Amino acid sequence: MAETIREMLEELEERTLHPRAARSARSRGRARPEDLDEERPAFQRDRDRLVHAKAFRRLAGKTQVFLAPKGDHYRTRLTHTLEVAQVGRSIARALRLNEMLVEAMVMGHDLGHTPFGHAGERLLSEVVPGGFHHVVQSVRVVDVLENDGNGLNLTAEVRDGILRHSKGRGNVLLTGPGEKSLTLEAEIVRIADIVAYVNHDLDDAVRAGLFSEEDVPAEIRRVLGDARGLRFRTLVHDVIRGSDVDGGGHITMTPDVHAGLLALRDFLYMRVYENPVVHDEFVKAQRILRDLWTWCLEDPARLALRFGVAARAGETVERAVTDWLSGMTDRFALGTWEALFMPRPWDAV
Repeated sequence: MAETIREMLEELEERTLHPRAARSARSRGRARPEDLDEERPAFQRDRDRLVHAKAFRRLAGKTQVFLAPKGDHYRTRLTHTLEVAQVGRSIARALRLNEMLVEAMVMGHDLGHTPFGHAGERLLSEVVPGGFHHVVQSVRVVDVLENDGNGLNLTAEVRDGILRHSKGRGNVLLTGPGEKSLTLEAEIVRIADIVAYVNHDLDDAVRAGLFSEEDVPAEIRRVLGDARGLRFRTLVHDVIRGSDVDGGGHITMTPDVHAGLLALRDFLYMRVYENPVVHDEFVKAQRILRDLWTWCLEDPARLALRFGVAARAGETVERAVTDWLSGMTDRFALGTWEALFMPRPWDAV
């Protein structure tokens, strides 16, 4: 008989989830052991910690694709995160996997993203010693930077899901040889991420006038559907139908729909992400971050005095600057650059 709400919820997981689902009560644990919460299972605690993190709130001010759009309906990193969570939870519920774990992973998956979207990430990957990737930075955010430098001390499963979500133009499915995720829920997040972004980035591109729905290649529209709702339904239903959880398989898709998804991603790279109009704005954004990077490292003492940015014990100034710049919102990066490089009108009379 459960004595606490947490135990009741853990028993509910045990009774209702698929045998291959991750259980809160069987988590691999945290780097620093903690007392159990009376109300919340482990993965729910992680979700709550992430939602209350400063880095999570800053996602509202970070570019998804279009830099500083004037319209109110373009996606940001925050709305992207919410759409990924919706897709991921829909798949997890249908497959009787752990929805709360999926949501916790999603809440943390993009915390390390730079201002100005992938333009910012590409610039930092060029200048930061050893390179930069938002996935690695997301894990650093939750392990080190949040909670006044103490980190969030998340469970191993949530950290793993954050680490494995990104694919760029690489494989969407984790079905081949190589290192695997700890949970099926992490595989869901990886797929949910691309299902969400190809749909909402296409929607934003149409809103921006880059092309119309009719410009999407006919074969893609035939396989996935010719409207956002139809594409979502096709993709989500296909993952649910195609994943043989009972038979010990991975989270996957049928060949035709998987091919259609990859074709849509390639179309977006050609018509949106590498579009000359969008690219020109990316170049401007990268100039801003390059200028800030150079200014910060020219005089670390000046940086510490003016902005309070200094290296942590045992770390380099470059690491501190990387953390600071990657954590900026678009607006803060622009404002900082203007304060440092734009002359102010002389107010003497």
